Amino acid sequence: MIEVLAKLGRGPVFLAGEVLECVITFTNPLSASSTSASSEMLAWASAQIHCQFHASENRVALPPSDGSKHDVQAENETVFVPNRGERGQCILSTPPKILFCDLRLDPGESKSYSYCETLPIDGPPSFRGQSVKYVYKLTIGCQRVNSPIKLLRVPFRVLVLHGLKDYQFPQDEAVAPSNPFLEEEEGLKKDSRLADLVTELLMVATSRRSLHLYNISNTRGKVGTFCIFKTIYKIGEDVIGTFNFSEGDIPCLQFSVSLQTEESIQEEFQRRRGQPVSFSTHARHQEACLHTAQSSFSLPIPLSSTPGFTTNIVSLKWRLHFEFVTSGESAGTCLVRGSQSEAITWTGVEQMEVDTFSWDLPIKVLPTNPILASYVSQFSSTNSITI
Repeated sequence: MIEVLAKLGRGPVFLAGEVLECVITFTNPLSASSTSASSEMLAWASAQIHCQFHASENRVALPPSDGSKHDVQAENETVFVPNRGERGQCILSTPPKILFCDLRLDPGESKSYSYCETLPIDGPPSFRGQSVKYVYKLTIGCQRVNSPIKLLRVPFRVLVLHGLKDYQFPQDEAVAPSNPFLEEEEGLKKDSRLADLVTELLMVATSRRSLHLYNISNTRGKVGTFCIFKTIYKIGEDVIGTFNFSEGDIPCLQFSVSLQTEESIQEEFQRRRGQPVSFSTHARHQEACLHTAQSSFSLPIPLSSTPGFTTNIVSLKWRLHFEFVTSGESAGTCLVRGSQSEAITWTGVEQMEVDTFSWDLPIKVLPTNPILASYVSQFSSTNSITI
C-alpha cells in the first residue's frame, strides 16, 4: 500500500498566468508486520492540469465533439488520460509532466516531488453557473506494474483579470513594485511580480471615486434620488448606496435592492432562440421607508462568487436590481386620525393603492488577491489517495 498526498502550499486559488506549485509525496506506511520484503514499487507517475467544460443540455446547444472517445480508458492501458471519467469536455490542458519512473519505497520511506506549471492566461475562470460550468483540476496519475492506473484529482479555483495578457510590464518600479534587495533574472522577476502587479491594477481600478446621482421616477412623478460613489468593485467588497426621498413628489412605501449576476448564453449556442437569461441573487436588502427622508444599504460581494467574464459560449454580468413600491395617493392620506378628542392617535390606513416598478443598474466586478479568496474556498489544499 502506498499513500499519495498532494498539497498546494499557497492555497487552492490562483490567478490565470500564475505558477501553480504542488508538492506530491509518496509514502510506504510502516506497520507492525512490515519486513524488508514489504517494499513497494511504482512504475511511473505523471501530473497535468486541465479544465473541464460542462453545459446544460436544456439551455446550451453545442456542436458534436470528437474528444469524447478519449474519455474511456481500459484498466490495463498505460496511457495517462487526466480527464478519464469526467463529465463534459476538456477545453484546456497543459503538457503532462513525468514525476518519476520506477520508484521503490521501503517500509516507512517517503519521497516528495514538486510539480510547477504556469496556468494559461487566456483560459476561462472557474465558474459554476446554471447553464455552464468551468472546473479546473490538477490530476496526478500513477501505476503499479500490471495494475490499473490510479488518478488523484486536486481541484482548484482560477481567477481571471481580463486584459492582463496584453499588459506590458512597466519598467517604473513605482507602478510595478518589487523587492529592491533581491537580484533576479528578468523572466523570474516578471513571474514573481505578477500577483503584485494584479493587486496594483485592481486597486487603481476599484479605488476611483466619483459621484453617480440618479433620479428615481415613475409615470406619476419623482420618487427620490439614488447616490453611489463607484460602480467598479472587487469580490469581497461591499456595494454601498444611499437614497434621498425628501425631494420626491410620490411617497415611497418600500424598496429592495438585490445584488445579482446575469448569465446569458451567446446567441449561436442557445437551445431556443430568445431563451431567457438566468439570474442569481447573491445579497438583498429590503426596507419599509414611508416618511423616511434618507436611507442606505450595504451589500457584500461574496469572495466565493465569480467576477464578470465573457467567453465564446457564455457571458456573466453583475447588476443592482431595484424594486420600488410607491403610493398611489399623496403622502398626507397615508395616515388617518383615530380620535377627535384632545389626545390624537394616528394610525396607518387599512388599504391604499400602490404602484410598483423596477430598475437595473449595471456594475463591474473584478477578481481580488487569490490569497484572500483562498480563505473561503470550498476546495482543500490537501488531497490524498491510497493505492
